[in-house]
Amino acid sequence: MLIAIVITFLVNILLGVPLFICLLLASLIGFYFVDFSLAYRMVPQQFFGGINSFALMAIPLFIFAGNLMNSSGLTSQLIRLANSLVGHLRGGLGYVNVVSSVFFAGVNGSAVADTSALGSLLVPAMKKEGYSTSYAAGLTAASSLIGPIIPPSIFMILYASLTNTSVGDLFLAGVIPGLLLGGAFIIMNYLYARKVGLQSQTERSSVKGILYAFWYSAPALIAPFIIVSSIVFGFVTPTESGALIVAYALLLGLLNRSLSFSKLREALIDTAILTGTIFVIIAASSVVSWLLAYAQLPSQLLVYLEPFKNNPTTVLLILSLITFFIGMLMEEVSALMLLTPVFFPVAIASGIDPVHLGVVITINITIALITPPMGACVFVAAAVSKIEITEMFKSIWPFVMVAVFAQIFVICFPSLTLLLPSVFN
Repeated sequence: MLIAIVITFLVNILLGVPLFICLLLASLIGFYFVDFSLAYRMVPQQFFGGINSFALMAIPLFIFAGNLMNSSGLTSQLIRLANSLVGHLRGGLGYVNVVSSVFFAGVNGSAVADTSALGSLLVPAMKKEGYSTSYAAGLTAASSLIGPIIPPSIFMILYASLTNTSVGDLFLAGVIPGLLLGGAFIIMNYLYARKVGLQSQTERSSVKGILYAFWYSAPALIAPFIIVSSIVFGFVTPTESGALIVAYALLLGLLNRSLSFSKLREALIDTAILTGTIFVIIAASSVVSWLLAYAQLPSQLLVYLEPFKNNPTTVLLILSLITFFIGMLMEEVSALMLLTPVFFPVAIASGIDPVHLGVVITINITIALITPPMGACVFVAAAVSKIEITEMFKSIWPFVMVAVFAQIFVICFPSLTLLLPSVFN
């Protein structure tokens, strides 16, 4: 049954059929092997039931808040802050790229949005500094992976809704792994800058200049603290936190007079389009997830992993390997929705902390954003950098390997993930 579902899905993807229809067609094939009479009742029930969750209401709110902040001109302010901190170093714009992604992670949590916003500004500047176009585009795509890991994170909200895990704990757990991933790309950029002989292009900023950049970037930097602290200390739910940050972004845009009616309209339209895309994929994925659970796929997978049951690290590495290959062929939201219900009972049976599992799955799904042939950030980076997609496919693999190395580090040292949740709990 599973093979038939996978083949049906891949064939339809190659034919250009919309993703949610591919998922529904694959589920119908699965029902044929199980009990097709169930399809008449369970397909509509699971399709609408999959998005009938109060927790999922946080997703459009966080997307809208991110769009509002981008429309308010915070992009240039955050880049200016990053440049004042690390721009004077050898190959400084590479560091600016990574540090800007860390700052942007707290604004919208969207890797694709970060790739588009930073790539259009930094890739041309990095080329003038001496970076190759393929490296500049690859670093932009890769560093944007930090966005969905450091809160707020749409992937973590989806995982929490599927597993009843605390969103606040997941948000806290993502901070250190996100910074670790950023540090890995900084080391990579350091080695690249020395290898090709890049030199510093700007002078070190004065203390006054750094404080000036912090002052103008403070409104954007405060946003993630509002989101995380309000959830962690129990003042609001994740959905209410989303509404709170939308109000904050609106107020910010009105106060600095950067948010016009046309920009507000554009932010609303972009939010509606992206939310509709995500929710229809969630709905279709819920049908397939229910079918796989009905066919007892988690129990079958647990049997295969029985020899490793007492070694949680090995189980996580195996699950990550499976996710890596599935992520290469499937859109990230659908992969998360399909794999989480299958992996969660297996991980719990192996003694893996659900918060740690959530961060590991989030990083896995995020890496898929730069993994050919389906990685969305690769296509966006190629478009904004004006290079052939085939060249991007060739040059992105060193960045994928660095991200995988950071992922393995997080798997092997769970304390990195669980430190902040344990401190605040």
